[in-house]
Amino acid sequence: MPGLCRKGKGLPISASRQLIWTATTALCLLPATATAQIVRYGSDGAVQIDSFGVAWFAAFAGSICFAVVSAAALIRAKARSEAELARLKTENAELKLVADRAEAALGADDQRLVIWSAANEGPVVMGTLPESTRVPAGRAGFLAFGSWMTPAASQELEERVSALRGRGEGFTQALETLSGTHVEATGWASGSRTIVRFRNLSKERLEYVALKEQHASQGRELAAVHSLLDALAMPAWLRDEAGRLTWVNAAYARTLALPSSAAAVESGIELLDSAARQAVERQRQTTPVFQQRLSVVAAGARRVFDVVDAVCEHGSAGIATDVGELEKVQSELRRTIESHARTLDQLATAVAIFGPDKRLLFYNEAYRSLFGFNAAFLESAPEDGAVLDQLRTLRKIPEQADYRSWKREVLSSYQSLETREFWWYLPGGQTLRMIANPHPSGGVTYVYENVTERLELESRYNALIRVQGETLDHLAEGVAVFGSDGRLRLWNPAFVEMWRIEGLDLEARPHVNEVIGRLAKIAREVEVWTRIRTAVAGLADSRERESGRLECHDGSVVDFTTVPLPDGATLVTFVNITDSVNFERALVEKNEALQAADRLKNDFIQHVSYELRSPLTNIIGFAQLLSDEKMGTLNPKQREYTGYIMGSSGALLTIVNDILDLATVDAGVMELELGEVDVSATLEAASGGLRDRLSDAHISLEVTVDPDIGPLRADEKRLRQILFNLLSNAISFSEDGGRIEVICKREGEEVVFIVRDEGRGIPQDFIDAVFARFESRSAGSRRRGAGLGLSIVKSFVELHGGKVRIVSVEGRGTTVTCRFPAVPLPVAEAAE
Repeated sequence: MPGLCRKGKGLPISASRQLIWTATTALCLLPATATAQIVRYGSDGAVQIDSFGVAWFAAFAGSICFAVVSAAALIRAKARSEAELARLKTENAELKLVADRAEAALGADDQRLVIWSAANEGPVVMGTLPESTRVPAGRAGFLAFGSWMTPAASQELEERVSALRGRGEGFTQALETLSGTHVEATGWASGSRTIVRFRNLSKERLEYVALKEQHASQGRELAAVHSLLDALAMPAWLRDEAGRLTWVNAAYARTLALPSSAAAVESGIELLDSAARQAVERQRQTTPVFQQRLSVVAAGARRVFDVVDAVCEHGSAGIATDVGELEKVQSELRRTIESHARTLDQLATAVAIFGPDKRLLFYNEAYRSLFGFNAAFLESAPEDGAVLDQLRTLRKIPEQADYRSWKREVLSSYQSLETREFWWYLPGGQTLRMIANPHPSGGVTYVYENVTERLELESRYNALIRVQGETLDHLAEGVAVFGSDGRLRLWNPAFVEMWRIEGLDLEARPHVNEVIGRLAKIAREVEVWTRIRTAVAGLADSRERESGRLECHDGSVVDFTTVPLPDGATLVTFVNITDSVNFERALVEKNEALQAADRLKNDFIQHVSYELRSPLTNIIGFAQLLSDEKMGTLNPKQREYTGYIMGSSGALLTIVNDILDLATVDAGVMELELGEVDVSATLEAASGGLRDRLSDAHISLEVTVDPDIGPLRADEKRLRQILFNLLSNAISFSEDGGRIEVICKREGEEVVFIVRDEGRGIPQDFIDAVFARFESRSAGSRRRGAGLGLSIVKSFVELHGGKVRIVSVEGRGTTVTCRFPAVPLPVAEAAE
């Protein structure tokens, strides 16, 4: 019975309860119905039982009972589900609260967590890091570790994360970012999840990381030094402050026939005997470094060592060099040198031998006679440099424009590994061939050969060739000379570099056809190359100059010229004029772009004039009509909205007019309507439009006009616009209850307007941009302007031939000074 309602409630009952109520009603009516269906009376009045009625009655009664039981079970199940739903909602709210608290706690701790679950899902990123770490804030940018970490740190983190996710190995690692800061990454496994936490390192932690890195670096350096010393064949050792051995190298142990360095340190066996150690201690009282040759008994044999022992703050270190064999070799060497000296002294060729210290060790008589040296000077074993200085004094060396460089070049033979040859052309006309033969053990042997007669003509020829070669090599133009047989005879580096023919063997004197074949790959202009080939190898009766231009595939442009030479050769020059051509093209393109910009500006002015000002005028007019009481009474809210429309439309119209004025000034088409200006009246008119703003902000305006200001010839409308913008700007940046001062006076041939306010001032980093267009700063609680006011001031003042200057101190106010000539100069003359 869907229409039944609970008694006294007027609300529909549930379906299950309706079913129970219906079943109950049916059960109540069941006896009467059953009696009518089962018990029947015969014609004789006897009672008869209908078997079909009995079956029907049993089925009906069973259905009713099943419906009642089902409805009761449904009511109980629904009650349980509602209770369970309420419990789950409560738990969900509690879990959400816990999650919100956990997320808030994570975000407040300046840390960021990356959580990987066991399933193949993307990681979850939670928390934030301080901006000082310069870590990306976005999830994708943060997970791209290589974009904000150093390569080494990124690779190490990837390896640690892989080990954590694969094997559950936790870690804590300091990582360096690309910005030079450090973050600490800590990874651990929690159940089926793996978590990596990134935290900003504190000052103490940063110091710890720095010290750790320094310690690791010093450890590596110490290990490298130990490895180096351990590889030396010379015994080396370290001692502590008490003089005990703390470390020795392998050579130390081998010298004392000990199994290892550790055994030598443990046993404390000394390489130096007590007398040597006492000598070291005595010398330390005067100098921290002991250096002396000592005789030492090592492994049952007496050996000679050069011992160097240096004391430091926490001990000392020493090294011993075996010089026993060296003494034998030196003795043999001395005998050999004496034998060679006797032989060289008999030669007619001048010979001089200088040792590793660059001092003269030996010379023969031919050497002294060749240069006219004083025997006493040579016997004093002078340095090689002093000998060269003496030769310069005697004018026995070639004249040098840069003697120091030439001297360094000669003395560089001491560092050379090969024999070097020098040609000396002396001022007296002699020519010497000097051979500098470096000795393997140090020093140089000089051999001088007088070849004056044989090389006199050759020197002149070589000098001429050098001059010609140096001249060609330093030319910016590419130069190539082809002989009468058409083969390349001469070229300079600029030619090779310009045409990129390093792979061609120019020393083999290739033919002009082969050279042009290579050059044509860069510039395929067959006609031009044919002209060059004809000029070089042609058989024309008259040889004439050829000139032309080549455009290469890479965009470069080259001018060429062929010049016939008297000996039948042909000179071909190439000049790269790409920059000049590109500059010319750029100027043309710039001019076209400027013309297009000028057309665009004119189109913009036209569109603004006709497409924007006309709708604005209509909006303002209709808004004024709506606000007029004659058109109908408006409620306060409508009157307020109408005022907003008029105010916003007026402000937009002002901006449009300012843009048009600036565009007109830039286009050079604005003309001033000059005339005699009443300064006081103009100031009054400019300030009159701002009295409401002054009154609302409780700002006082003080105007001072010099009585002797005299006449001013200017455009009164533009001057009033200048003063209006300056006052409007001063009001915008003044505090409530402030004061604005306007001063007008004459200084010489100029009329000066000064507008001073006591506002917040302009920051120094913004002072240079105040006259830029569309540059504005927030004026506190007042609306921020479009940034055109001061731009218009500057443009109109300069259009009058004047100047604008602004001085501002933060917290103390701003002063703007406009200087107008009493009689404006022409614009071009004022710009100069």
